[in-house]
Amino acid sequence: MTEQKSKTSEAQKEANRRYRQKNKEKLKIGSYARTAKMFIREHATATDIVELRKLLDEREEQIKNSALPE
Repeated sequence: MTEQKSKTSEAQKEANRRYRQKNKEKLKIGSYARTAKMFIREHATATDIVELRKLLDEREEQIKNSALPE
């Protein structure tokens, strides 16, 4: 068997690794968002949608209240 060469350079692989290391929280949040969107689009039932809408309304209210000046 012959060894396959990667099209990605070693320098790019290293840059990707550094980015992932430096931005763990941002990448984790992006993963959560993608997972939530996929669940809603492909798997959520009507009951799930009602529950999610309630959670979203509660979260939106929290965000609005925390943004108010004191």
